[in-house]
Amino acid sequence: MVDKPEELTYEYTRRRRDFGKQLLFEDHGPEMRASIPSNPALYKNYILRNPIHTGIQHTCSMSEHWVNSERTHYSCSGVNHVEGGWPKDINMADPEATQRYRRKIEKDDAYIHAVMNLGHSMEHNILQNNALDMYQIYYSELPTIPPVEKSSCHTVNVYREPGARRPVRALSWQADGGARLATAHADVDLTSANRVQQLSYIWDIENANAPELAIKPPQPLLDLQYNQRDQNILVGGMLNGQVGWWDMRKGGEPVGVCPPYVAHRDLVRNVLFINSKTGAEFFSSSPDGVVKWWDTRNMSEPTDSMIIDIVKNPTDIPSVDRAIGISALEYEPTIPTRFMVGTETGLVIGGNRKGKNAVEKLPSKYEAHLGPVYSLQRNPTFLKNFLTVGDWTARVWSEDCRESSILWTYSHRTKLTDGAWNPVRFSLILVTQWDGCLSCWDLLRRRSAPIVTAQLCDEPLLRLRPHEGGFLVACGSSKGTVYLAELSQNLGTADKNDKQLLTHILDRENKRERILEARMRELRLKMRQDRDNGQQTSDSDATGTDRDLEEASSEYMQMISELQAQQKNV
Repeated sequence: MVDKPEELTYEYTRRRRDFGKQLLFEDHGPEMRASIPSNPALYKNYILRNPIHTGIQHTCSMSEHWVNSERTHYSCSGVNHVEGGWPKDINMADPEATQRYRRKIEKDDAYIHAVMNLGHSMEHNILQNNALDMYQIYYSELPTIPPVEKSSCHTVNVYREPGARRPVRALSWQADGGARLATAHADVDLTSANRVQQLSYIWDIENANAPELAIKPPQPLLDLQYNQRDQNILVGGMLNGQVGWWDMRKGGEPVGVCPPYVAHRDLVRNVLFINSKTGAEFFSSSPDGVVKWWDTRNMSEPTDSMIIDIVKNPTDIPSVDRAIGISALEYEPTIPTRFMVGTETGLVIGGNRKGKNAVEKLPSKYEAHLGPVYSLQRNPTFLKNFLTVGDWTARVWSEDCRESSILWTYSHRTKLTDGAWNPVRFSLILVTQWDGCLSCWDLLRRRSAPIVTAQLCDEPLLRLRPHEGGFLVACGSSKGTVYLAELSQNLGTADKNDKQLLTHILDRENKRERILEARMRELRLKMRQDRDNGQQTSDSDATGTDRDLEEASSEYMQMISELQAQQKNV
């Protein structure tokens, strides 16, 4: 028989307490390991090659495959329990013999006295064991401490546009907490080849492989919104200024589209359903500065229109030439005649459809941002407060303070693209950023920084829309991908005291801003009065200076005439 060669192994042992210690490295200069002089006689056998690149590994490679720790050896052994105390003539293995002997002992009087004497000591020991209740709940009068909140946000599903990758322009959830999501895709770049494709899609959030329905508009859609009363009806605004509506039960073809000659002059960025008896009315806005109201039962012409022109004189007639381009639109169903628009110049203008003149139709104005207002939404619980997103900040405004916002975020390094309130946790603000991050700001927990920032993708996020349940948030990117993010339990639910706490915060900040506004008005009035007084003083000083100049001139001329007379006499 041939013996197997013994396996060569080397075990390296190390104490467990030495694991994880800091390694200290230091620079070490080169060392000459070998020096082989060249042989001039061999020069003729070599050909000079210049340049030459050769990789040389001088140090041998060393690796450690595994580390064996010291093992603890366990062994299993049995115990032989022998029952004792029986007389020798009694077989303890026989149950009948032991039972007869037990009955005999129990009838003895000495057994009864022995048991009675042992009962006192046994009772004492039992009471000693029961003196400490191991199941007792201590400090029951103290209130329970709530668990530490762990705020998080993670992606649960990804929906990619089939075919071309066009930016996501609008998102809309199905009414009544449905599981369908409508996405509008459009590329506004005139030189892009993606404008050939004009489809928008409706997704089932449980199936990310393919869309449930493809919407086929005549032109690419920039906005697509569900009807809150009928979950099968959608309206959309197109790239050429037209608006139309679709019925999911009839497929992806439009049911009604307005004629081009009554449409907007520019692309339609926003469409929203309004609160009406029929549930078929909606209105749209465009950068041409006009808001138009439509009825899906008759799309031949708009039912009403309003030009967003801020006139200073009530007698002036609004003009389309002076209209301000609209970039965001907001409507609250509980206030049916009022709406708000965000403009491309950074203004937020409140509108009243039932106003009699131009001033009553546009009663309020807020200077919100330096650039276009990308998002505008009222708080779902506190309707007097609304959120605006533009340039690099997100701001919370109150209708009572028109000169400044009451709350705002710090200026981000990247541009903010969209924002919305959480419909359930009304103190939570969701904001999308140009770097692909979704940030969550909670006004009750921390206002100096977002409570959660999730990196959903590398491309810019353009749109977001939270679900009615409060936990799901849909975010659309510039490459046509929709990311469905899920919030943690504490970010999607509201506590019973949250409404009262947020009321105190908004009232306090509102009061502070009103005090500052009153102080600024006093300072401006004082500066105006000082300027007027200074102007009057300067006018009086100028009159006195002219009079003195005239007197000095007359005295000078009189002295000259006297000198001339003296010279003649001489």
